[in-house]
Amino acid sequence: MRQVLFTIPYLGFKVYGYGLMLFLAFIASINLAAWRARREKIDENLVHDFALWLFVGGIVGARGFYVAQYWGTKVRGVWEILKFWEGGIVFYGSVIGGTVAFLIFWMRREFPMRAFLDVIAPSLALGIAFGRIGCFFTGCCYGDVCKLPWAVSFPAESPPWESQVKLGLIGAEAVRSLPVHPTQIYSAIDGFLLLALMTAYFPLRRRDGEVIGILMVAYPVTRFLIEHLRSDEAVFFAGMTISQTVSVVLLACGLLYWAWLATLPKTRHADSAGDGSPRELDVAAGPRPITAP
Repeated sequence: MRQVLFTIPYLGFKVYGYGLMLFLAFIASINLAAWRARREKIDENLVHDFALWLFVGGIVGARGFYVAQYWGTKVRGVWEILKFWEGGIVFYGSVIGGTVAFLIFWMRREFPMRAFLDVIAPSLALGIAFGRIGCFFTGCCYGDVCKLPWAVSFPAESPPWESQVKLGLIGAEAVRSLPVHPTQIYSAIDGFLLLALMTAYFPLRRRDGEVIGILMVAYPVTRFLIEHLRSDEAVFFAGMTISQTVSVVLLACGLLYWAWLATLPKTRHADSAGDGSPRELDVAAGPRPITAP
């Protein structure tokens, strides 16, 4: 764990591991989405314009979710609300904030919504992967105590150490926490696997919107399972943590989304005709223009 990676000489400016990983996630995700947009015949300037909206909306939503969940315990003052670079970012909060930002952006601009969502979906998975590595640097989002060979222990005054001292599992004189599941690394691997899955499925999709649909059903399942190995969240509803509860809701929305998507024509923006009209996919004959009924 390295909450502060290094301090810039003479300036005394601290570079936090979590903040740096957020920055890398932002840059890498934008470039991946822009590359994908060019391939899918979508103006890549849309990606760059939307990036700021998503960043602001995601940060506000993620930090707001965390503050609402931990106000009075881990967050005790107005100034602490702003310290997002030190951690305290809830992914599902960023989903809510990012969704609101996306809808506002879409209402202000004209672009193919489902095709655009497919373009940014792999970037969201990449952001998850980088962000969770940042969580590992900070020590948040830690797992239960375990004796597995790859279990990790965190130094004194880290979130796992503080929790274990409070629970009486270790004494205040302990220099490290008990070994715990590196759930941050599990989540980072999950992000990279989701990225690989969506990348492989991209050329196979039958209609726009299926790639983001994969993320909507796959991520809640993996997140729900990883949550079982975490010990930093209390029960929120029906024996589930708040993240597991949101996972169930998101999975239900994802399944409903797929049911709606199945009723739409098999069209893709990238296969549009020269006049801009979409083409319907035909496995035997290849793409052909859609004709009006």
